[in-house]
Amino acid sequence: MSVIAAIDVGTNSFHLVVASVDADGHFEVLTREREPVRLGSGPEDMKRLEPEAMDRGIATLDRMRRIAVHAGATSVTAVATSAVREADNRHEFTERARSEADVDIEVVSGVEEARLIHLGVLGAIPLLDKRHLIIDIGGGSTEFILGDGADPLLLRSLKLGSIRLTDRFFPEGRTRKRAVRECRIYIDSFLGHLPAEIARLGFETAVGTSGTITALARMCAIRRGDRDSRTGRLSFTAKELKALTADLVAASTPDRRLEIEGLEERRADIIVGGALLLSETFRLLGLKRMEVSDFALREGVLFEQIRRAAAPELDPFHRLEDLRRSGVMYVANSYHEDLRHAEHITDLALELFDGLVSLHGLDGEDRELFEAASLLHNVGIFISHSAHHRHSYYIIRNSEHLTGFTEREIEIIAQVARYHRKSAPKSKHADFASLSSADKNKVRWMAAMLRVAIGLDRSNRQVVTRVRVANDPGRSGGQLNGELRLIARVSPDVDTSVELFTAGARSELLEAVAGRTVVIDVEVAESGRAAHPTNGVTGNGVTGTADTTAGKPRADAAVEGSPA
Repeated sequence: MSVIAAIDVGTNSFHLVVASVDADGHFEVLTREREPVRLGSGPEDMKRLEPEAMDRGIATLDRMRRIAVHAGATSVTAVATSAVREADNRHEFTERARSEADVDIEVVSGVEEARLIHLGVLGAIPLLDKRHLIIDIGGGSTEFILGDGADPLLLRSLKLGSIRLTDRFFPEGRTRKRAVRECRIYIDSFLGHLPAEIARLGFETAVGTSGTITALARMCAIRRGDRDSRTGRLSFTAKELKALTADLVAASTPDRRLEIEGLEERRADIIVGGALLLSETFRLLGLKRMEVSDFALREGVLFEQIRRAAAPELDPFHRLEDLRRSGVMYVANSYHEDLRHAEHITDLALELFDGLVSLHGLDGEDRELFEAASLLHNVGIFISHSAHHRHSYYIIRNSEHLTGFTEREIEIIAQVARYHRKSAPKSKHADFASLSSADKNKVRWMAAMLRVAIGLDRSNRQVVTRVRVANDPGRSGGQLNGELRLIARVSPDVDTSVELFTAGARSELLEAVAGRTVVIDVEVAESGRAAHPTNGVTGNGVTGTADTTAGKPRADAAVEGSPA
């Protein structure tokens, strides 16, 4: 039995859930905490976190961590959503959380937020046998998930939320007829083609979750005389929602709104924006009824923790977790002109990673990020060959298809792709400078190994079939004349001079991070790899004898002409 905890760092409120997990992966909630922090609010459309809001947030995180530890939690995962991911000064907040509250915050993309919400809801309501629509209205964003069983068919996150709409149309929570009319039009225009897309896919059941929808559902239940309904059993109809929304709008101030039974004081100023958003969604989708789930993002984070903890130990040819890998391969297939080349480079890069693990000290999760970066490093060529490494960064950083990765993980993947050629990572580069010291080290090591792997397939002929580390540099104590010796297995009777020359030229960054001179030897094999280790299958090449040592040119002598 273990105890784990998750914190949802939301725009309006922070939520903590602590749970005990048994050997089969089932969990039981031990305690919950909720604190209305209002982290994201103000006239700048959530572009900055205000100092006072950050102070409230850090104090709340510290208190929640202490509660979790007191309950026996051995791990606390904090996930931040709209307010933090959109703020220009988010790094200031995450650094303060780490140093002052001892909490590492994972900032997740909108799509990843939607995926985690889906996980959470599936744990509360039996939806595996039906196609379903899930709607989660937060303070800064609203997530739409359309799933078929356990599979999400559609994941959308829109910059629409109760606080965001209140700041834009209802300052201080005051409503006016014109503002209400303009808010409805704004919502309809922002939803755009999404209702048609959802209608085209179709669904049987609609489920709502999180604070705004739960609050509206409770008020509907009280109005129909059902005062004892628990959150997991709540539901309401379109007719009930329409009548409640009309009454909320008619109460033009928060104080007057509090006369409506069931409304909490902390939501009185922002509830109108959320009610209008849900009402318009009901109307555009033709919804008649909605169930309410008491599980949401934070429970989804718990499920994800459990899943990761149950993952098998790292093996030599570890595959990306299916969900992550499917997203990576979707992007790769969408942009790569030669996926076979990228897969072969990835094979070589992972062999370097495994051979150097005692030196770089990176773990299995880092290996997954490195695999993703290696597969995607060349996607920028789709835009332009010139500066394609920078285009790769942009595509990866802004893709909505890398499901299963956090914002931080996507940033690492994108930066490794960014530095697969040309300039090495430098502190004067703003994106690189924004990383933590540990993540800077990861990017430098991964980019260094990827550069050598790319060089070993410079001509795109796969004539270097495998690569291994000949000595154990992590345990050599600086011996072997300070050398890092790599053995490239090559096909017989082929010219590999371009590959060996380029790999040597591109090893400068590896030399810098390893603190050793890189020397590349070759050995001839009668056969090469039968299949890519990135796909979980290895070949059975027969090794010949080592016969050649690659020359060591400088980086500026690299052969031009190939995209990588």
